[in-house]
Amino acid sequence: MVLCYVDNVLNKSLTNENFPFFSIYFRIQTRMKNSYDIIVIGAGHAGIEATVSSARMGMKVGLITMDLNAIGRLSCNPAIGGTAKGHLVKEIDALGGVMGILADRSGIQFKMLNRSKGPAIWSPRCQSDKEVYSKEATKLILSYENIEVIQDMVKKLIVDDTNGDGVNKPKHIIKGVKTESGIYITCKSVIITTGTFLNAVMHTGRNQTLGGRIGEKSATGLSECLMKLGFKTGRLKTGTPPRLDINTIDFDKTVPAPGDEVLLPFSFRTKTGFPFLQQVDCHLTYTNHKTHEELRKGFSDSPMFSGRIKGTGPRYCPSIEDKVNRFSDKPRHQIFLEPETLNGNTIYMNGFSTSLPLEVQETAARTIPGLENVRIVKQGYAVEYDFFPTWQVNATMETKLIEHLYTAGQINGTSGYEEAAAQGLIAGINSVLKLRNQPPFILKRSEAYIGVLIDDLINKTPEEPYRMFTSNAEYRLVLRQDNADIRLMKYGNSLGLIEDEYIKILDGKLDLIKAGLDFAKANTLSPRQVNTYLNEIGSSDISSGEFISNLVRRNSVSLKEILHLADFTGQEKLREHLLSDENTLSQIEIELKYDGYIKRMHEQIKNFERNESINIPPDFNYDKIQSLSAEGREKLNSIRPTTLGQAMRISGVRTTDVSALMIFMRG
Repeated sequence: MVLCYVDNVLNKSLTNENFPFFSIYFRIQTRMKNSYDIIVIGAGHAGIEATVSSARMGMKVGLITMDLNAIGRLSCNPAIGGTAKGHLVKEIDALGGVMGILADRSGIQFKMLNRSKGPAIWSPRCQSDKEVYSKEATKLILSYENIEVIQDMVKKLIVDDTNGDGVNKPKHIIKGVKTESGIYITCKSVIITTGTFLNAVMHTGRNQTLGGRIGEKSATGLSECLMKLGFKTGRLKTGTPPRLDINTIDFDKTVPAPGDEVLLPFSFRTKTGFPFLQQVDCHLTYTNHKTHEELRKGFSDSPMFSGRIKGTGPRYCPSIEDKVNRFSDKPRHQIFLEPETLNGNTIYMNGFSTSLPLEVQETAARTIPGLENVRIVKQGYAVEYDFFPTWQVNATMETKLIEHLYTAGQINGTSGYEEAAAQGLIAGINSVLKLRNQPPFILKRSEAYIGVLIDDLINKTPEEPYRMFTSNAEYRLVLRQDNADIRLMKYGNSLGLIEDEYIKILDGKLDLIKAGLDFAKANTLSPRQVNTYLNEIGSSDISSGEFISNLVRRNSVSLKEILHLADFTGQEKLREHLLSDENTLSQIEIELKYDGYIKRMHEQIKNFERNESINIPPDFNYDKIQSLSAEGREKLNSIRPTTLGQAMRISGVRTTDVSALMIFMRG
């Protein structure tokens, strides 16, 4: 159901003209009392996952958004996944989240990145039709009877005081929210997923406009409320490139960048034969010396270089002016031209994020091959917004100051749809579990990229937008995107987010993997059977029979080709199943090729988990340990680690601090 509160301040509505594919019911009132189990503030990617997971776990959820037409909006790059981010999407899906499903429904180009490298960093990505993605997200949310969508802006949190100190026990407990329309809504839990909208300011050249996206206003009041309640805040910055008129681009002067011929879905729940959307090419071009000259002409008007932007931007996704300034020796930079929709005329200029004046953006763009006559239909701009450093939250995403208040997404200092969605899912799950008085759900960094993400946020408390990379995960060889279902799907099932039918499919897959591994380790090929193939791929002959498992460990040897040569007498069904299941076959091959590395990594994980099993009492007094460094004591007191392993990972806590802590705990 959609609740659209209308007054003279907020009078937008969602109509059947906007979304003709479902019925919508309105209850229009200027003031109304409502009560929900959980309120989610913000309908971006974190908000979607928090809302759907909470609802599927049986809660009545109120989703509050400033714009009903912006649910799931791909406000920057209309793409899902990418290096390491694709791992997060696969894990979200394995736990029962919806980002992978929405990506499959809206994808217009699918591609597995890093295929030329090791399987640990293979990462799925899809270009999405941004209009389809948003419509599918809205349709999905409104399909749940226990979700109500409210168009309004939350200005204030309603809390009761407790006897807590805000360190060992929260100072407050959430009771509800007050909106811009003057409505009080009571609830048992609140999840804030406001993205880049808190006190947001957009910058283009010397122009400043309040808002988190072009045409959308800034969210005001909530930051000030949180600060009055004791939260510390900071400012971050992100940016977006211009959108181009497709009809003014000469694609003959660019290099086509097609997707994969075989489309691999994100979701483990997307069935074979799923009708994907029409697939399209992206295109590659490059900046040049002339481009850089034109960009430099605008540096004096740059809000970043002039100091008008105070917030820290993402180091690994710099603006084009920052790239030209920092890497002045580079003669060119890649520009990917990516369609935003199948039916629209806009192209996303990936690699050209900028906040320079519009006239500079257009002049510089026209020096790039293929863009000589280009027309910019939407300017690039930077957004500066409030965030709340993550030493103020627990691993459940619950804040330390206010019980039953959770934060997820860019409010926690992350960048990217995928990082936001992962946090929203964990926040939604844990808000429900706490209301049920059940143990929290916390993934270790040895179990999932999601665990790495949240562990890094809490213990490293990044001061710039955090972006997930495969290099962040020290156990990445066992945290591959292809085995996310094996690692996490049974968790999703236990939480009620993954249906039993998918567990049966998973069990069948596990049985097939075991049978394939056993066959490879127990069966040999003779020189007569395999040497011709080995010669063809430039690998050395064998002089006597060799186990299939040993042959597959050779770099250039394909398990699929080897199985075509093997004798399956009496095991014909196994042969049929293995050769017809590319995904499972790939996993068996990876397990065989990297067997030694994987075993060593599992030993490292055992050592990691030993330290994770040493608990630190929640009320531990670090001030009693005189030998702690000043920075170590400060970090330990603010983060309050729950285990020795976590204490070891806190940025600023030295090895000597950990040793002193261990000695004190033993004594």
